[in-house]
Amino acid sequence: MKYQKLKKALILLADGTIFHGKAVGREGSAFGEVCFNTGMTGYQEIFTDPSYYGQLMVTTNAHIGNYGVNRMEDESDSVKIAGLICKNFSYEFSRDAADGSLEAFLNHNNLLAISDVDTRALVAYIRDNGAMNAVISTEVDNVEELKLQLANTPNMNGLELASKVSTKEPYFVGDENAAIKIAALDIVIKKNILRNFVKRGAYVKVFPYNSKFEDLEAFNPDGYFLSNGPGDPEPLIEAQELAKEIIKRDLPLFGICLGHQVIALANGISTYKMHNGHRGINHPVKNLITGKGEITSQNHGFAINREETEAHNDVEITHVHLNDDTVAGIKMKSKNVFSAQYHPEASPGPNDSTYLFDEFINKIKK
Repeated sequence: MKYQKLKKALILLADGTIFHGKAVGREGSAFGEVCFNTGMTGYQEIFTDPSYYGQLMVTTNAHIGNYGVNRMEDESDSVKIAGLICKNFSYEFSRDAADGSLEAFLNHNNLLAISDVDTRALVAYIRDNGAMNAVISTEVDNVEELKLQLANTPNMNGLELASKVSTKEPYFVGDENAAIKIAALDIVIKKNILRNFVKRGAYVKVFPYNSKFEDLEAFNPDGYFLSNGPGDPEPLIEAQELAKEIIKRDLPLFGICLGHQVIALANGISTYKMHNGHRGINHPVKNLITGKGEITSQNHGFAINREETEAHNDVEITHVHLNDDTVAGIKMKSKNVFSAQYHPEASPGPNDSTYLFDEFINKIKK
């Protein structure tokens, strides 16, 4: 292992707090909302998850990069986080299945990464004070200018990001001769969601975030899907109108994460920005229908209003997060519609909740 001489770097939070570290590779600055993920593995899937677009990711696991990367584990076509903050960065990797180092992967994607950070102290600070905008930078002698730039960085609350990452043109996934056709709205979808649909015998057409109902209907699908994605769900008016039209026609509809929030908004249930969100692969959820617990993969900074959901005549809470009692899943009583706040496709994470894909396929078949 060669000796790495690393340039000094810092993390400047919006409230003026500064944490120190070292630059892993390239120099410069990166801005975004700082958040943390508690997963012990799955860093490549996290970094390429479109739901993390615009966020500076703090990894709580002490070692990052030690098993390299494998292109088959990407959840999109590129790295989506705004920057990486970690404790120990491994330049060497030991996994036989890896096709490269994390260092080369991040350099290829031109991502700024900072290591040697006291991530335990940083995560504790975010946990207590909430997710906020921040900048990571190697310009350690230019703090006042960084503060000015940081002050002009848009806040995640009210920020629409799906348009920046969604596909520009529709595309197909799966066997065109499959018995089931699903129209998926890309706001923005993970690859493993598509893999789960295809594995269950579905042919999927993925549509841009601002597609109209008529666009999806022309595919003559058997069911409709609203994907995960980044940012605040409230500005996604077109997606909400699409959901309303699908609901009005009582067509099979399934939503995950951002799609779940859009379905809630389409039913008049408001959403709100959480103190620091849920991001990790060991979040406990209770299925209120079966009474069983599930360990889930989660990645969201917004949630739907529980009181409004409970008061809604046609919406039932099906799942709750056991750490804070937030709504983790809903279904409509009179319509063929349901959704989950967490990620049943995992990647990374446990597979306790993949049955939701089976439920959707069964609803379509019935």
